[in-house]
Amino acid sequence: MASRVIPVDPFDLVVFGGTGDLARRKILPALFRRFVAGQIEGDVRLIGAARSEMDAKAYRQMVREAIVEYGGEEAGRKKDLAAFLKMLDYVTLDAKGTQGWADLADKMRADRIRAFYFSVAPSLFGDLAKRLHKHGMADDDSRIVVEKPFGRDQETAHALNQTLARHFDEGQIYRIDHYLGKETVQNLMAIRFGNVLFEPLWNSQYVDHIQITVAESVGVGGRGDYYDTSGAMRDMVQNHLMQLLCLIAMEPPAKFEPDAVRDEKLKVIRALDPVEPENVVRGQYEGDDAQPGYREQIGNADSLTESFVALKAHISNWRWAGTPFYLRTGKRLKDRASEIAVMFKDAPHSIFGADAGRHHNILTIRLQPNEGIELGVTIKEPGPGGMRLIDVPLDMTFAEALGPEEADFPDAYERLIMDVIRGNQTLFMRGDEVEAAWAWTDPIIAAWDAQSNAPLPYATGSSGPDDALMLMHRDGRRWREIRP
Repeated sequence: MASRVIPVDPFDLVVFGGTGDLARRKILPALFRRFVAGQIEGDVRLIGAARSEMDAKAYRQMVREAIVEYGGEEAGRKKDLAAFLKMLDYVTLDAKGTQGWADLADKMRADRIRAFYFSVAPSLFGDLAKRLHKHGMADDDSRIVVEKPFGRDQETAHALNQTLARHFDEGQIYRIDHYLGKETVQNLMAIRFGNVLFEPLWNSQYVDHIQITVAESVGVGGRGDYYDTSGAMRDMVQNHLMQLLCLIAMEPPAKFEPDAVRDEKLKVIRALDPVEPENVVRGQYEGDDAQPGYREQIGNADSLTESFVALKAHISNWRWAGTPFYLRTGKRLKDRASEIAVMFKDAPHSIFGADAGRHHNILTIRLQPNEGIELGVTIKEPGPGGMRLIDVPLDMTFAEALGPEEADFPDAYERLIMDVIRGNQTLFMRGDEVEAAWAWTDPIIAAWDAQSNAPLPYATGSSGPDDALMLMHRDGRRWREIRP
């Protein structure tokens, strides 16, 4: 089964912050892989723009090194890499000043799709948007891509949206969340809305609870300065986990179109109940003999920033009334694993007696690593001696079900950048969606700030603080084991 690659129309893409870490690790390697796949062809121009003083030749060399380091197996294709590098150009530019803007405008072509990737700090978004208009580079078919964080709270998110709206329509703004570009996340919609098997059971009558876990085995690393002003709630829950919650809980949209999908996601966020303090646990990892703790790693012995959050949420609508959603995310946990687990209720009556034990079905969507989908079903244990029941998985690990070539699907950034060029906003967040997510998150953070309590310590390589386990134990439930 060969996947079909449809080339996009010719375009000019400007990457502001084109020498930065994100451009080097993700954006430029993603573009190269799409070029190798045949999706980018023809007269395409990729322009890096940053404050660094260099010419186009030096920039191409920098990009060459980045692709060799981060581009995967395709980086070894010297002929493809040489052809890709010919598409690159560079402009030394001051986002807040005048330097470079006239040169950049001269490189724009009137008969091409124009996309501008803001791979810079949010404080520069307004300056970039304003100057793009001032120098005549923004037209009705132009589009901008902005990276998170989309503000620090509802107020700053609203201000950022207003700033962008002064220069671009909402239909031109692509707020990128790479989680939405993951193949398994999109398959979640296919599972729900493409199979009659699941949708009739997708409600509080049949679902006991849902667990969403995004666990990381690494610490904050070189992101300490940013992370200590953000924390797990702002960095992960408000955006990544919120998006996963919306996709698992949303109503079927009338059509698979951008605003139809995003309208349903917004309804989920607005239906979320406020989270009571007793239903939130936050933690901070401690060091061990091999690795420093959070406070040592960021150089702040008094830090009250959380590296772990677990919470129980409720959605007040007819579909999900009474069904809890348990969310957790953290750093320095026992493994790197992201999954959504839909825990179905037990059969209303067991005909097999108490000796058969209690059994239930679990649908698990694994986002990373080993992307795939697993459905746990109950069968009879083979052998004589009565009816003994066991749970076994119906496993569709992509690499095994589709073969290694088909399982090597595009990186999230590859898919999302191509959607920008196509003008498809389905997998991007809308401004009102971002603000609604902050409106739900802000009271939780405000309660922490008012209490000034330190996050609970947890050991490196653990599953988080013990209180997070109790969050479910007191409901008679258990977290699933964190495993890859």
